[in-house]
Amino acid sequence: MAPRLAAEFIGTLWLVLGGCGSAVLAATFPEVGIGLTGVSLAFGLTVLTMAYAIGHVSGCHLNPAVTLGLVAAGRFPGRDAIPYIFVQVLGAIAAAAILWAIATGKPGFEVGGFAANGFGDHSPGKYGMNSALLTEVVMTFFFIIIILGATHPQAPKGFAPIAIGLGLTLIHLVSIPVTNTSVNPARSTGPALIVGGWALQQLWLFWVAPIIGAVLAGIASRTLWPDNRQ
Repeated sequence: MAPRLAAEFIGTLWLVLGGCGSAVLAATFPEVGIGLTGVSLAFGLTVLTMAYAIGHVSGCHLNPAVTLGLVAAGRFPGRDAIPYIFVQVLGAIAAAAILWAIATGKPGFEVGGFAANGFGDHSPGKYGMNSALLTEVVMTFFFIIIILGATHPQAPKGFAPIAIGLGLTLIHLVSIPVTNTSVNPARSTGPALIVGGWALQQLWLFWVAPIIGAVLAGIASRTLWPDNRQ
């Protein structure tokens, strides 16, 4: 278990540092900022790269919703879920702390949104709570379906990280304007702890909605792939 937990910690740290770091440090950099498309691609690339690096060690969940979705699908033992989720959250917090330490090296830096997820006044597009809830449930549902399908024993071998990384990129392209895109409670927790206030008050949605979407996907997968267990 120790190597698996270490892999999940490192992988989640990389996801939050790479994804949120692109948003905080590079999205609006004068004249050459990467924008929404660049941030979306950055999140996808973190998962793609780590899937190849640690997928054979821990399965490369990097996300409490993924872990619970795999449990619901019968692909992951429930007894291992809590340790996985614990180190995923720790990795996200460590990444947010590293990112804060880097960002504060710029004169005049203000925390602002710090890539935190939000709804209402804290949604990039000012979308309300119901829109945010539905978006996070649906996007997480399809993310887990992509993961389960791409990693199924009958799927083409060796291509799962590409499908999963591109899937996460697409999800961000669609939903950044609504919630800044979570589909990952750990990813939401790290920045929220830095921002505090409203981000912590709204954090519940970015735990509840992704977990609902993930569990629904896990249940649905038992019909899509009756031989889902491996």
